[in-house]
Amino acid sequence: MSRDAVRAALLGIGAWGRVLATAAAGSEGIRITHCLSRDAGKRDAFAREFGFIACDDYDAILRDPDIDAIVIALPNELHYPFARRAAEARKHVYLEKPIASTLVDGLRTADLERRHGVRICVGHCARLLAGNRVMGKAIADGVIGQLNRIDAVFANGRGLRLTPGDWRWYQASSPGGPLSQIAVHQFDVLRYLGGDVASVSATAARRSPVGAEVEDEWLVTLRFASGALGSVAASWTSTGAYRVQVSGDRGLIAYEIDQSLWNVADDLHVGASLYRQALGRPPRERVQLELPRGNMFREELEIFARAVIGEGECELSADNGCQALAIVDAAIESAASEGRHVAPADLLARARREADLAEPAALRQVPQRNGAVDCRKSRT
Repeated sequence: MSRDAVRAALLGIGAWGRVLATAAAGSEGIRITHCLSRDAGKRDAFAREFGFIACDDYDAILRDPDIDAIVIALPNELHYPFARRAAEARKHVYLEKPIASTLVDGLRTADLERRHGVRICVGHCARLLAGNRVMGKAIADGVIGQLNRIDAVFANGRGLRLTPGDWRWYQASSPGGPLSQIAVHQFDVLRYLGGDVASVSATAARRSPVGAEVEDEWLVTLRFASGALGSVAASWTSTGAYRVQVSGDRGLIAYEIDQSLWNVADDLHVGASLYRQALGRPPRERVQLELPRGNMFREELEIFARAVIGEGECELSADNGCQALAIVDAAIESAASEGRHVAPADLLARARREADLAEPAALRQVPQRNGAVDCRKSRT
C-alpha cells in the first residue's frame, strides 16, 4: 500500500459496505482505515475481518487529521446530512448512488464542492463495466455508425422479499423502488453512451404481493438531445438480468452479464456476452468481441482517490449524479401524469430554485490540483 493512498472511513457496514471494503482492500489508491456503525457487535466483527479501526463517534472521525475522506454506504436519505458534515470538516466524500433521496438534496450535495473545496464522487459503477466501456469506444469510433437507439434492462427479485423493516419499502427513502435503486444505474449508462437526455416518459406497476409503498415494475423511454431514443426496463419482481444494446445505422452491439454475480466484480466477465452484428447480417454472423476483465467497484473508488489528489476531473462527479437522479424524478412525474414527456433539465432548474443555489456553471467549478484545498496531511 502506497503511503500516498487516500485514507478513508467507511460509514455503513451492510451488504454494500462489505462490497466497498472488499474492493478497497485490493487498491493502491485508497485505503479504508476506520468503520462506523451504531451496532457494536457487527461493527467490531466487521473491523476485525477487514483490519479496520471500529468507531462509534462520527465527530471523532471528522476530527481525525489522518482521515482524508468519508465513504458513505448508508440509506439514501442519510447521504446529504452525513456528506454535509464531512465537507464542513474538509473531508472528501464518496457516496453510493443515488446521490441523495431528493433532487434538492442532490444539488445541495453537489454544491458542497464549491462551498468547502472538497471532492464529491457518486458510485455510478455500471458505466465502468467492461462491456459498457467497449461499447462507448465503439460508438466514439463510429463502429455502429450513427447512434439511433439504446435499450437496457436491469432486474432482480428484491421486491418479492421486501418488508416494512427495509428502508426500500418506502417512497420517501426509495423513490420508485427499482427506479432509484437499479434503473438509475442504467440512466447513467445511457447518458455515458448517448449523451444528454432531453425528455423522459414512463409507466409503472405494482406486481409484488408484499404490499410495499414503492412500485416494482418500470418501463421508461428517453429521448436524447441528439434525437436518438432509449429505453430502460427495471424490475424488482423478475429473474436477475442486466443487458445493454446500442443500435446504429451500421449495426448493433449487445452486452449481457450474469446479474447474480453483480456483487462479485472480479467474476463479471464469467458467462458474459458481448457481440457486434452488422447491419443486414443474420444472427449467425454475429462477431463475438473480446471482453476484458475488470472490477467496477475498485475502479470507482480509485477514480475518487485520483480526484482527491487532484489528478483530473472526476468522471463520477456529483453533477453527474444529479443528472441521473433528475431522470429518476422525470420518470416518476411522467408516470403520475399518464406518460407525459418530462424534461430532466426543467426538474433540475426547479430543484435548484428550491435549494436556492447558483446556476449550473457554478456547480461545475470543481477544484483542480492547483486550486483545491488538499485535506490530506503530510505523512512522513
